[in-house]
Order: sequence, then C-alpha cells, then structure tokens
Amino acid sequence: MRNLAEAKWVDHPRNPLIEPPRPEWMIADPTVLPPDRTPDHQWHLFANSVGFINHYHSDDGLTWRKLGGRLFRGIRPFLYSEDGTYYLLYELHRAPWRSEIVVRRSRDLTNWDAPQTLLAPSTPWDGRGLRFTGNPCLVKAGDEYRLYFSCGWIWLWDCLYFEPKYVGVATSRVLLGPYVRRDELLIAPRADQPYLNFGAGSVKVIADGDGGWWMFHNGIYKDSERRSRSAIFIWRSSDGFHFAQQTPEPIVAPEPTGWKRSFVYAFDAVEYGGELRLYYNARDGWLRGSERIGLATAVWEK
Repeated sequence: MRNLAEAKWVDHPRNPLIEPPRPEWMIADPTVLPPDRTPDHQWHLFANSVGFINHYHSDDGLTWRKLGGRLFRGIRPFLYSEDGTYYLLYELHRAPWRSEIVVRRSRDLTNWDAPQTLLAPSTPWDGRGLRFTGNPCLVKAGDEYRLYFSCGWIWLWDCLYFEPKYVGVATSRVLLGPYVRRDELLIAPRADQPYLNFGAGSVKVIADGDGGWWMFHNGIYKDSERRSRSAIFIWRSSDGFHFAQQTPEPIVAPEPTGWKRSFVYAFDAVEYGGELRLYYNARDGWLRGSERIGLATAVWEK
C-alpha cells in the first residue's frame, strides 16, 4: 500500500452521500464492505441513527438505499468478515450509564444471530459512575485478533453529549474471545496537542501490506474559541501497538460553513478497484446540528 500520509484526500462532489432517515437528525459511524467481500456483490454499509443500527446497500458506493427499518439497538458498528461469516461488532448500552462491545454473526448480511459480549468495562479508564466501552475495530495479525476500542468519556457542554476519552487495544487467539486488554493505552488526550487536547475519539486500523499498520484517528479538541471539534489524522505503526502521528494537519477537517461545519469524525476505510475510500460522518452544528455521511478518496501526485 502506498504512503497514506502523502495522499491528498479529496471529498466527493456529491457529498454528503447519506442523509439522516426521517424524522431523525443523524446518520453516523459508517462501516463499509465493497462488492468483492459481500454475498450479492454489492456495496453494503451499516451506520447508526439515534440509538439504532441501519443497513444500506449500493451499486457503486455512492448512491445508497436503505434496506428495511432499523435493525436493532446499538451504535458505532464495525463489520469484519472471515471464512464466509460476517461479524457485526457494535457498542450496546446495557443501561444509560454502561456500554459494552457486542458482536452478531451472519452468513448473508441479512439474518443475524443474538448479540454476544466481546468487551465490557473493567478498568478505571472506562470511567467512574458512567462506564463506556465501544467504537470497535477488529483486525487479524498472524494468529492473533486485535480489538481496538474507545473507552471512558468526556462531556461536550456545547453539544450536550458524550465522546470517548481514551483508545485502547485488547487481544485474543480466538475471534469471539475472551479478549485481554493491554496494560497501556493506545491514545490519551494531551494538553500540548491542539487537535487532541480534549478526547481520544476513535480509530480504524488497516494493514499496510509490509507487516506494519496504518491508523485513521479522529481526536476531539477545543479550538481557539473553546468550541468542541473533531478532525481526522493518519498514524503509523510497525507492530500495531505503538503508533506515531504522520500528518501534522488533518486529512479531513471541519469547514467554515456547510455540512461539516463543527465535527468530522467516525469513519471506515475500504480499498476497492485500486481506490482507497474513506467514508466518514460530519456534523453541521453544536447543540443544534445534523449528522450525515460523506466520502473522501485518496489521491497521490504523479
């Protein structure tokens, strides 16, 4: 895979591609499978509206059609496939003050079995009183599965909702676990980092083809006017556990006006037909804002 830090990420001219399902105000946290990884050879995308997972499909990955109604309760989905089985990981709130990562299995992306817990709150990083574990991303490295996740929380006063404070990783020799958390966090907020001064947000990790790993990351930060924001960066690692940020400026960031005026965050990266696509969602305001899904594509100068 080419150097992702050297790519220019170009927004699709038809952005945003997916609007919230009426009467709701958000569609967020997309996870995508391209046609060469699906049973019907179409694009499939799962995302959450307010508290529920939704399913979309497409002929080209640009024009999306919603399949049926809401699937089941949950947020922040992630699709993983192996040996003809699809695994839908997502964050499920067992109670308003507690969330965990669960997984459902399917052979056809339509019929899903009951949820099984993969990772639940178990450390002080997950928070006190309110204990959140979510934002899953699953990869396989040799004979080991690595589950990247967000945990803990920060409160966005200008939006009146929570975002994750930390990012960690847990490992297992078996896909369905049990998973053991590594002792050190992957990412924590840092006061001296202008784009990471409030919360760690979320990550998606992909193999670089040479034994290393690329990571897409959205930090949560306060800007110079103390408004909450988020933007996407590229990190790199040789071992999948120790990452270094590769882009000093965001690859996709909020803009002064329009559909991504305040936040650019949850995302998924997919490679298909020699093209690397980054599907992400963005927000156009703070307390009053709508969230939609768009697409940026990697372009390298010749």
